[in-house]
Amino acid sequence: MYRLDWLEQLKLKSARVPERMQVAGVHPAVWHLGFTSMLTDVSAEMVTSVLPAFLVLYLHVSPLAYGTVDGLYHGMAVALLSIAGSIVADRKRNYREVAAAGYGLSAVCKLALAAAGPAWGWVATITAIDRVGKGARVAPRDSLISLHSKRELLATSFAVHRSLDACGSLLGPLAAFLILSRLPNGYNAVWLTSFVFALLGLAILLLFVRNPEREIGGGAVHSFREMLALRDNLPFRGILAGSAILGALTVSDGFVYLSLQRASGLAPTYFPLLFSATSCGYMLFSLPAGMLADRFGMVRVLLTGYAVLIAVYLVLAFAGPLPGLIILIPALMGLYYAGTEGILRALTSRVVPEHLRASGLAALTTMLGFGKLFSALLFGYLWQTYHERTAMAVFAIALACLLPFVWLLLGPRNDHPRSA
Repeated sequence: MYRLDWLEQLKLKSARVPERMQVAGVHPAVWHLGFTSMLTDVSAEMVTSVLPAFLVLYLHVSPLAYGTVDGLYHGMAVALLSIAGSIVADRKRNYREVAAAGYGLSAVCKLALAAAGPAWGWVATITAIDRVGKGARVAPRDSLISLHSKRELLATSFAVHRSLDACGSLLGPLAAFLILSRLPNGYNAVWLTSFVFALLGLAILLLFVRNPEREIGGGAVHSFREMLALRDNLPFRGILAGSAILGALTVSDGFVYLSLQRASGLAPTYFPLLFSATSCGYMLFSLPAGMLADRFGMVRVLLTGYAVLIAVYLVLAFAGPLPGLIILIPALMGLYYAGTEGILRALTSRVVPEHLRASGLAALTTMLGFGKLFSALLFGYLWQTYHERTAMAVFAIALACLLPFVWLLLGPRNDHPRSA
């Protein structure tokens, strides 16, 4: 049975883990990984926050061409090395080393962007390689978080990491804005500064994070075939199927903010600030969302986050050019991210055995990646063929119709608070 409402627990003085003890119980390695991600996200978001404006507003590429770049950036390239990297990490237990290789590849790509200039084809190729680095590092990094965390604090640990990550997502666009406000069209300065922050994040990982010392049960993963044995894990299969649907119906931030920019008339120089505003909300809401998920059920909080995303789509599709959208949309996007990103990974970590943790998280990343590739291409096509408002309406209706089905796939059986 579910636990009593938390207010009743407080009245009875039987709340199992007070909030401050939840945070205090987070392992130091999780904090170090959080600072690594924070600095890396300063670097990554400096690029991400200016890329839509650079390609669409500066180089004047079409929405479909931008969708192709965005799909490579957030989708296909992330999935490309996730499985291979996770098998190596699970087999050798060298999670830190595989993650470091991914962080290092992404750092080098920031230098390559400076050499690419205005050739958008080269920009697309380099950003795809950058995301290959992300694909290699995400599952080992998330495995380090989960393996250093107590089972009853999984969502809280991921929330701490995501809060620090969101802090980097807040600072990166601000740094890009400051550079471009002083150096209009100074995109090379953005790429080079991004490279410096990427190196700092890699240094923290190598200096302060170690692989888990405890024995991980289940034996070593010797082949791709053993990883495929996860297909017999019914809760995990449901999570993968649900994640594929959610990824396919998630419009990328770049498209959301391009649509918002068109509706509000925001000057391109201020475009990166939309990403910072979202990251501010993400940072503020992430830890409370993780605590709520640990107490009252991960799936409920996750699907509430996607309900918020539906609201974003509906506002952009039907609200019209209102000044308040500049504040409302980034705030809702921050709330959406807080309720979804870390919690989905925590939910996956709870149903995947420890010795297959990186492989399971990589499979999740792969399904989300392919889904986002499909989403970017479809949304770019709908925008170019019809209108961005039509595209937003289509995605809002589709996500609203399929969310109950996703609930069944993720499993009400998984939606419970911490076990006693």
